[in-house]
Amino acid sequence: MSATLLFCICLAYFALAYFVYGGFLKKLFAIDPNRPTPAVTEADGIDFVPTPAPVLFGHHFASIAGPGPIVGPIMAAYFGWLPALIWILVGCVFVGAFHDFASLVISLRNKGRSVSFVMEKMMGFTGRQLFLSFCLLCLLLVVAIFTLLIAGLFTAFPEVATSSIFFIILAPLFSLVTLKFGVSLKIASCVFIPLVFFGVYLGQLFPCDLKVLFDATADAAQVTADVKAIWIAVLALYIFAASVMPVQWLLQPRDYMNSWLLYAMLALGFASILAFQPDIKMEAFTGFEAVTGDGKMTNLVPALFIFIACGACSGFHALVASGTTSKQLDNEKHALPIGYGAMLIEGVLGIMALVAVMSMDHSVFVDLGKNPPKAFATGISGFCAALGLNVQYAMSFISLAISAFMMTSLDTATRLGRFICQELFMPRAKGEDQVVDVKAINPLRKVLLNKYVASAIIVLASVFLATSGEAPALWPIFGASNQLMSAITLLVISLWLLSRNVNWLVAFIPMVFMTVMSLWGVIQVVQQQWNSNGVLVGIGLVLVVMDVLMVIIGISVISHHFKKAFSKQ
Repeated sequence: MSATLLFCICLAYFALAYFVYGGFLKKLFAIDPNRPTPAVTEADGIDFVPTPAPVLFGHHFASIAGPGPIVGPIMAAYFGWLPALIWILVGCVFVGAFHDFASLVISLRNKGRSVSFVMEKMMGFTGRQLFLSFCLLCLLLVVAIFTLLIAGLFTAFPEVATSSIFFIILAPLFSLVTLKFGVSLKIASCVFIPLVFFGVYLGQLFPCDLKVLFDATADAAQVTADVKAIWIAVLALYIFAASVMPVQWLLQPRDYMNSWLLYAMLALGFASILAFQPDIKMEAFTGFEAVTGDGKMTNLVPALFIFIACGACSGFHALVASGTTSKQLDNEKHALPIGYGAMLIEGVLGIMALVAVMSMDHSVFVDLGKNPPKAFATGISGFCAALGLNVQYAMSFISLAISAFMMTSLDTATRLGRFICQELFMPRAKGEDQVVDVKAINPLRKVLLNKYVASAIIVLASVFLATSGEAPALWPIFGASNQLMSAITLLVISLWLLSRNVNWLVAFIPMVFMTVMSLWGVIQVVQQQWNSNGVLVGIGLVLVVMDVLMVIIGISVISHHFKKAFSKQ
């Protein structure tokens, strides 16, 4: 079988899954286009903003995508292409896309509040605070790590910095044209989307190289470190602004325009795969152990389910779906294409990443696989030769598109961190509708609930992590904790469905699987780092304890539900 035929079969599978399993979920969650959404009922012009479906899809897709669907499958390909393919196909449809869609719908039914408020209903105030603390720790790691990665990228590739700055400038101009001057979305897109692609070319013409600010005779390593520190400071200011500004003036238009870069990259990849007709050179399965990109011997289980996050299931997506997307959805009928459909496209991107490397010779992949974005760009740009395109230019475009989505993940994570921080300091909600008595909030809490203060806490804590030298070492624990977050979210979804006496096993079975794999992954990291990294060990142990406590509370709630049901019989 050729890689092209395999790719087309996977596309057909995802399309069928959307209409069949997606249709089942629409009925299960009783999607009603006539039910007002929180974006309408709670509209405030800052966070709750009714948004056209194409714009919101772009924002949501760009926020959840990042480099994850590309990096994970290529990391897992060291075990062969077949295990990664199976997990993407099964996990994306029945775990990840379901997880994202359910998180979005549950938030819609709870006034746009995050999953944590639903958890308070199901598992009490203690469960909510545990979950919020867990999420906050994960988001701090996300912001710190992506700040470091992007600062390093801007330092090494100044043309990427120019393009990114240009995209940021375009965002408020796009909103000004559409919101203030009444230009239609279609017409504005026809003007601004070409400008986005022009920004890629502009970066090549005028790279923003800050090294020219320093003495040419200075130590090169020190200059690089200083430039990186400057970019970290600039990024800190940007993400603070992105966190507090009304969503329709920066995040929303920037994500919408950036999403077209990813659409173009997907279209380019699809067309080049069809034209090049690559053969499969990689082994389907190399064994249950393999030396992965970090040079360490790694077990297939649980590594496969930790490596492949965004391509199959990611806890971060629940924070996006219930943190920002639910506050902008203008009609429930858009929940399926945005909540479920966007994740399926991530699955397509994950399969594309596999195709990019399964056509490589083993020796080539072993070397390139250490840098997954480079491996992806090399593979797809090589296929582009069949379209008559310049391979080097295609590689530059793909690399820039990936970097743009790293920026999107960074600013979205910061805003979500602000939401989580505010919720963490929110007092216990009362009543069935979880109403918080605002008058009873003490002055200190009011300060901490302020969006500027909460944003500053997230930014400063993340910058501290990024500059402490610990953030790169925290990456392994972040991967496992991200999947652990998805397991906790699936537990909340299970309890929510159970409370409504509908088919709760569609969430409970994936929850059990993800809990086992994720806890296994965290414990492995703790064991590996026990004598070498106290920070990793400490964070890992905290995550394990919090998760076990939440599972115990969840089991207690399920047990109480069935005892109550049996007592009525």
